[in-house]
Amino acid sequence: MKKSICLYFQVHQPTRLRQYRFFDIGKDSHYYDDFANRSILRRIATKCYLPMNQLLLDAIRKQGGKFKVAFSISGSAMEQFERYAPDVVDSFRALAASGCVEFLSETYYHSLASLNSPSEFEHQVLKHKAAVEKLFGVTPKTFRNTELIYSNDIGKAVSKLGFKTMLTEGAKHILGWRSPNFIYNGETARSMKLLLRNAPLSDDIAFRFSNREWADWPLTTDKYLSWLKEADGEIINLFMDYETFGEHQSADSGIFDFMGYLPEAVISDGTFEFVTPSEAASKHKSVSSLDVPDAISWADEERDLSAWLGNELQQEACQKVYAMTEKLSIVNDEELWADFGHLQESDHFYYMCTKFFSDGEVHKYFNPYDTPYEAFINFMNVLSDFQIRLDEKRAALDVREQVVKEQKAVKKK
Repeated sequence: MKKSICLYFQVHQPTRLRQYRFFDIGKDSHYYDDFANRSILRRIATKCYLPMNQLLLDAIRKQGGKFKVAFSISGSAMEQFERYAPDVVDSFRALAASGCVEFLSETYYHSLASLNSPSEFEHQVLKHKAAVEKLFGVTPKTFRNTELIYSNDIGKAVSKLGFKTMLTEGAKHILGWRSPNFIYNGETARSMKLLLRNAPLSDDIAFRFSNREWADWPLTTDKYLSWLKEADGEIINLFMDYETFGEHQSADSGIFDFMGYLPEAVISDGTFEFVTPSEAASKHKSVSSLDVPDAISWADEERDLSAWLGNELQQEACQKVYAMTEKLSIVNDEELWADFGHLQESDHFYYMCTKFFSDGEVHKYFNPYDTPYEAFINFMNVLSDFQIRLDEKRAALDVREQVVKEQKAVKKK
């Protein structure tokens, strides 16, 4: 039996907040930087989404369906595609129609709901599933949580939602002596299979490809294929941001040429076959369960939650957001729910990270703010206005309920 390669791409664009000052609170409830969201989305569509989607579609056709990939696209990204780049939606639909692309389920708002609110987590998963079905005509069967965040508790919750396969990080502190190149099952969800990212081989493309200081630069397809063949195990899971291609790694680096030749090189060699996550779970048996008592992710050297919840700024902001869930459920206002969803996007908390050294450089690259403290202040200003709107809606609801009670009392008399 041939070994497997599972190639998966994360597609997400945050709903960026505008500069929201203290004096805007209570006066202006439009929170988003529409110009930045539109211009950045169109730039990345031109540099990454459109050319890469065409490259992958060409490879699928050229290889007669033997080349397969998987995507998860956040609801926030899908909203922006429909608003600013409908041609990107069409290109993903063409990939879906090929039958060689699997679309995964995730949290609609690329949020941390799995860590903070079981009800909100379930709501977002179901909302995302419906959006994928509507936009691409396929039903997700595999789950991938925000930033590959996983724990025993999260695995149990995902299993209860009906998923049999989930992606996460092959974190060394969890695996120990074991290899990420096998299928595992959840400790608390034994029927659910786990696909673990091979971090070194994924990051060779996602982070090191254009680094001329890297000892193995330049990375050629033949060199990379030799590394794949040297790897142990039954399956190599290559998981990365889709924006790697053309955005993080520019076209001048040769990244498109590399990816254009990779499918042909792998398939003609005959050692591997490309599989989607669902196919991988069907093909390979679990070798053992994976016990993850504390949540892991694919971020930073620690592979934990510190990228989003590692300091007091992040923890306070996150706590204040999810503390509103119960009152929102009572008010049940559609506009407030939408803003609440976008305020949960993990990016807002990522911008508040105070890490330094190598991980700090990565955070700085993705951060539109000059400092984490500016990110925190801007976010909390927005949240203060949102709280005012929520309180006003709740007060109005209480007034209406009181009026109804009084009217009923009068009728009884």
